[in-house]
Amino acid sequence: MAVIPVDLSGREYDVHVGRDLLEGAGRLARNFIRKQMVCVVADERAHELHGRRLETALMEQGHDVAWYLVPSGEGSKSWNGLAQLCEWLLDKEVERGDHIFALGGGVVGDLTGFACAILKRGCGFVQLPTTLLAQVDSSVGGKTAINTRAGKNLVGAFHQPSLVLADLGTLTTLPLRELRAGYAEVLKYGVLGDRAFFDWLSANGPAVLSLEDQALEYAVSMSVAAKARIVAEDERETSGRRALLNLGHTFGHALEAETGFSDRLLHGEGVALGMVLAARYSARLGMIADADAALVAQAVKTAGLPHSLSTLGLDCDGQKLAAHMRHDKKMDAGTLPFVLLEAVGKAVLKRDVSLDDVAAFLDEQLRVA
Repeated sequence: MAVIPVDLSGREYDVHVGRDLLEGAGRLARNFIRKQMVCVVADERAHELHGRRLETALMEQGHDVAWYLVPSGEGSKSWNGLAQLCEWLLDKEVERGDHIFALGGGVVGDLTGFACAILKRGCGFVQLPTTLLAQVDSSVGGKTAINTRAGKNLVGAFHQPSLVLADLGTLTTLPLRELRAGYAEVLKYGVLGDRAFFDWLSANGPAVLSLEDQALEYAVSMSVAAKARIVAEDERETSGRRALLNLGHTFGHALEAETGFSDRLLHGEGVALGMVLAARYSARLGMIADADAALVAQAVKTAGLPHSLSTLGLDCDGQKLAAHMRHDKKMDAGTLPFVLLEAVGKAVLKRDVSLDDVAAFLDEQLRVA
């Protein structure tokens, strides 16, 4: 098991990465449990697959479990879903010093974290991520949010967990498509800031996707450590350093919006294709060579992820996709910062990008096989 600290002044916490962590949850989280009853918010599928393991671990430490089950999918990250969860937590007489457990993927983590951020002006929570995407990205760093009609994650708060237990054993139950979608976030850390890790993934990506123990633990631990370093430097995305974690997301969120935030394009798939587009747009601007952009596209393609905009079969043009970007929460004084590449392994924030030029670029990409 690896333990990666997230070093925030006065609010430090650890991320544990390894197998059988759910079986040890009662012991590992004992400092955060004050009452006999533990409230657990869980994705319905995660509860079905892993709930008994967690409940047994907590009961072995003398606790009872109150379950709140959340339907799978982005639709649960809504005003209504947030209100219902908050009312349930209040009915359970949750206090500010209590910790709520979140078992599932990014949807459950985001929803639970946001509820805990606002409930009685803030209570604690423990992340138990069961998807690769959640383990390497959304469970670490304290970004919590719900979706609205205007777009994804536009209402939320920074609220750090007190502990993250990333049990690699839960990944064996993931469909391959979802596993690949999570792998996109792993690949992102190499593309944005670690060429050596990118090269390692190029050689060992198949082993990671095959869930080989040593490769998987290394990939997840490296990803968590990379995010932990960036979060420690720029927790609330004020200096621009944390914004680099959005590599692929500006393009990806626009594609998710155009596909209705549906299973037609999973978040990680949007990020993967978004990284390809960011690399190609960087090459268009002369920031990197076409060969570097091709390296990113090849890494995405090799992982079985979408690597060409034309294959999505979208019924739109570049202007419509660029219009989605105008609702991005990173808009600042009418301009949208883009995370682009100066090299594979070196991302930068560029604040003078023309959305009209992006639209023209996307028109080209819609026709490229």
